[in-house]
Amino acid sequence: MTAIATTLPDWNPLSLWYSDGWTVTKRNLIKIKRSPDVLVFAVIQPIMFVVLFSQVYAGAIQVQGTDYVQFLMAGIFAQTVVFGATFSGAAMAQDLKEGIIDRFRSLPMSASAVLIGRTNSDLVLNTISMVIMMATGLVVGWRVNSTVPEFLAGVGLLLLFGYAFSWVMALLGMTVKSPEVINNASFLILFPLTFISNAFVPSETLPTPLRIFAEFNPVSSLVQAARQLFGNEGSAPVPDIWTMQNPVLTVLIGVAVMLLVFVPLCIRKFASISSR
Repeated sequence: MTAIATTLPDWNPLSLWYSDGWTVTKRNLIKIKRSPDVLVFAVIQPIMFVVLFSQVYAGAIQVQGTDYVQFLMAGIFAQTVVFGATFSGAAMAQDLKEGIIDRFRSLPMSASAVLIGRTNSDLVLNTISMVIMMATGLVVGWRVNSTVPEFLAGVGLLLLFGYAFSWVMALLGMTVKSPEVINNASFLILFPLTFISNAFVPSETLPTPLRIFAEFNPVSSLVQAARQLFGNEGSAPVPDIWTMQNPVLTVLIGVAVMLLVFVPLCIRKFASISSR
């Protein structure tokens, strides 16, 4: 009898890594499709902030040199992508509780591919949220006053920051003891970053200690970069410090630092964790 040779596909490590990452990404996106309430609640909160600040507080908040709605929307966009990154942490904590992470670790697949699949799905979710938030902004009077390339660069910068920050939250999700803890733990990080910033009010109106924090807050740089790229600065004064005068470069440096620090930490943590 003649032996029948079976030829297996000759996949290189890069192809296997890409395939693993794409498989996990699809798995997470299917979970969102089956639970659309995740997307609904991810979008409702920033819409509430838009309505609250643009329709309720706009008359009481004056910004020198620009309309408050134009000033506000970049802050809402930044808040949306930062809050959206928490899904990585919550999902990792939940997968740990359910033992799914242990199943991934038992398979011949790359640890980094699993984490990239997780953060990629959050990037998709953030992109959908961003489109909805921009449509909401147009309804309340927000307008883009820059060129198409600048607008696209602004959107890309926001999503890139959100993607990098999702690695921070993924590490937090693998560190906390249970999924119930992740929301409280994440808000201890998110609220100072988003509210002690220039997202909703000019930083120069804050008390001195908070103003200093806000001016060096990476979210403030992200907001300032978005205002600049969307043409929403008007003639509003910009603090005379390097981070605010060079917000785009500051954000890119911050993204690089987050990825260089937290991607290896996440991979190392993923390799060491066990079922809880």
